[in-house]
Amino acid sequence: MSGAFFEDLLSAIAERGRALLDGDRRRGGGEDLGGLAERLLSGQGEASGVALARELLDAYEAADETGKAGFLALLAARFGPDAGRLDAAIAGYRQAPSDATALALHAAAEARRQELIRRLNLAPGGTAALVAMRAFLLDRLKAQPELGAVDSDFHHLLSSWFNRGFLVMQRIDWNMRATVLEKIIRYEAVHAIGDWDDLRRRIDPADRRCYGFFHPALVDEPLIFVEVALTQGMPDAIAPILAAERTPLAAGAADTAAFYSISNCQAGLAGVSFGNFLIKQVVEELHRDLPHLQTFVTLSPAPGFTRWLRAAAADMEEPEAGEKTEVAEGSLTAEERDAIAALDDPAWPDDPDRAAALRDRLLPLAARYFLHAKTRGEPLDPVARFHLGNGARLERLNWLGDRSAKGLRQAAGLMVNYRYVLPDIEKNHEAYATKQKVVAASGVTRLAKSRS
Repeated sequence: MSGAFFEDLLSAIAERGRALLDGDRRRGGGEDLGGLAERLLSGQGEASGVALARELLDAYEAADETGKAGFLALLAARFGPDAGRLDAAIAGYRQAPSDATALALHAAAEARRQELIRRLNLAPGGTAALVAMRAFLLDRLKAQPELGAVDSDFHHLLSSWFNRGFLVMQRIDWNMRATVLEKIIRYEAVHAIGDWDDLRRRIDPADRRCYGFFHPALVDEPLIFVEVALTQGMPDAIAPILAAERTPLAAGAADTAAFYSISNCQAGLAGVSFGNFLIKQVVEELHRDLPHLQTFVTLSPAPGFTRWLRAAAADMEEPEAGEKTEVAEGSLTAEERDAIAALDDPAWPDDPDRAAALRDRLLPLAARYFLHAKTRGEPLDPVARFHLGNGARLERLNWLGDRSAKGLRQAAGLMVNYRYVLPDIEKNHEAYATKQKVVAASGVTRLAKSRS
């Protein structure tokens, strides 16, 4: 037999071996990854640690869902605090309470996986990999509630690494890198961007702005971005803002900046708050660059309004744990129930008389939804929680502001203006944070009281 035959045979055997190892890693990775994690924690050399961290992350990324879930389960089961060290630290503090023993107790109480995550973050591309790992964890959390402690550790570290001091705000315009623009199209979560022409209409004209937060460790990856329309007066509908055929307004002719879409881009950073900083910084920048702007408002969706209406119509006092419908001191009237039932007919928005009748019945309920429907003491509506928590004021409810299929399904077409009044932002924020007070314009409060 020729040497070539043996070379081919050896090559085939080696290739088969690599395939088996790769398959085992993809299927099984929990235990193997756990071994790598122990080695990474026990090592002292920085250079070797960085290489090992990258090896662990590569192995994790190569694993299938079962392997990844197994690794996270190992983090929960085996990488918590060192029990012996913690017991000793507790005893030391009890015997001699002091700053030194308190610090020792604090260090002993930290889960070992926190240090593991820190070391993984040193690897090239480590931050992005850890954000993706947490996104997978969040998807598994309901099925694996024991991962809650692991998520708490991720959240603690990511909140430090992505605090406002590390974030850079950039204006996103047509001259931005194509890789970023592609992600703006992909990540838009409120009003889908159809194509490149649609994107250009949103960021290129003189009366349009887009701003995003970026982090130095995530190259070309926006964390969150906000789209802004410069208008004359507060807008009450989204269609004119998104229209393909419209005449742009000169920036100097606008008196209002309307924030009409805010999109979080990284699922793995859920719960890490930086959207409030973005809104406030954009308000300050626009006020500085365009001092003639008088009004800063949102044109926001109301994603839970229809579900709340239907829960109220079914007399469900608590549609979900901790939630209340609280439409009034009693059940809905027959007319209100009929109005809610009429939303099932997809043709209702096209009938002006029916739409006007529904507006008269449902807008007062909408006002009560925003002012009184609560979950754990806060407004039931998630968009309301965000803007009121930022110090905005509930300014106006806009009937049929969004006639898209999504807008009608989620909110019967309702849209909301939240207004940011610069001198009042901190005062409103404090009222909301300390008393859960919903600061609202008089028109909204009168509307809530008008329900007969």
